[in-house]
Amino acid sequence: MIFMVAMLLTILLAIILIPIVVLLFQCLLAAAASPLARPAAGPRPRLAVLVPAHNEEGGLAATLASLMPQLLPGDRLLVVADNCSDDTAGVARRAGAEVRERQHATERGKGYALDFGVRALADAPPDVLLIVDADCLVADGALTRLAQDCAAAQRPVQALYLMYAPGGNLMKKIAEFAWVVKNQVRPLGFHALGLPCQLMGTGMAFPWTIISKAELANGHIVEDMKLGLDLALVGRAPLFCPQALVSSTFPTSDSGTESQRTRWEHGHLSMIAAEAPRLLWRGITRGSLQSIAMALDLSVPPVALLCLLTIGVSGAAMLLALFTTAYTPFWLALLALGGLGAAVLLAWARFGRAILSGRDLLSAVGYILRKIPLYLRFLVNRQVEWVRSKRDNE
Repeated sequence: MIFMVAMLLTILLAIILIPIVVLLFQCLLAAAASPLARPAAGPRPRLAVLVPAHNEEGGLAATLASLMPQLLPGDRLLVVADNCSDDTAGVARRAGAEVRERQHATERGKGYALDFGVRALADAPPDVLLIVDADCLVADGALTRLAQDCAAAQRPVQALYLMYAPGGNLMKKIAEFAWVVKNQVRPLGFHALGLPCQLMGTGMAFPWTIISKAELANGHIVEDMKLGLDLALVGRAPLFCPQALVSSTFPTSDSGTESQRTRWEHGHLSMIAAEAPRLLWRGITRGSLQSIAMALDLSVPPVALLCLLTIGVSGAAMLLALFTTAYTPFWLALLALGGLGAAVLLAWARFGRAILSGRDLLSAVGYILRKIPLYLRFLVNRQVEWVRSKRDNE
């Protein structure tokens, strides 16, 4: 019996060590990355910006105001007012954007809106298509940089997408730091070696020849991640562009925050189970380092869940070592805890000091514990349909 328990804990810790090693490797590379900006590659292509919007009249004007000054003659800005019951279309028209309205009783979700928009742009297709969510602000120069890099590489390019915590709520500040680890530290680490990143849903640039053929019309809960993995399977894995910034804010309401986290994290966990093994096998059998890197990056779950799993299994291993002579799981537990702790501290020291103090970082234990119900729901009542997050003005 003791042997079987020790064997089970050893296997579990060996599995947990895989994403921990990947995370630590990414954090080390990101911390050592040069802060010097790489110059843009090639001339600026003709571009179109597609903004899918569902009941976004409250924040859409600010998004369009960040986009309009960056457009040049020949560029297009298209807003798809998708299944709207408010004045989203009117706000977009008054801002000077092209508008297409879409209504459908059953086909709901961002993927359907994107497909509708791409088909609408086919009458005068751009060289590069950029997708920006209707609640995001796009920093000056980001459109040009994304379009140039995309045209030069003929691959999708992902901007640095950050979310900020409004006010002084500590739990949301911890969530902001977790977002930095996910969307800045980890992709920056792989970017230092020329490896790909996951698509993040906004601030994405695609060569028209690729996006016009992509299967977008779906209601997948994390349509952006699925699209990036599908493109990786055909040799077009996305690249990271840390010099182009797109930003948004977390909802201030608890219901909006909970809805947002559930969609992102349930979708991520589903993709790990469904796609990571297939992508890894494809990379190994075809000798594709890009596919292998995408699979390993995908295998890293949300940091809060990784902490919960590591602490839980390590605690069991330590109890086993305390009452028996089975020490192998104990040593693996020390490796796992040390590697995970080093990764988090390294990311915080290099990228998180402006967000959290050292004392605040210790409060992350409470943040992690509060997410246990979210992960339990994944096991018993997982979210499988796309649901728009509730905005603060609703």
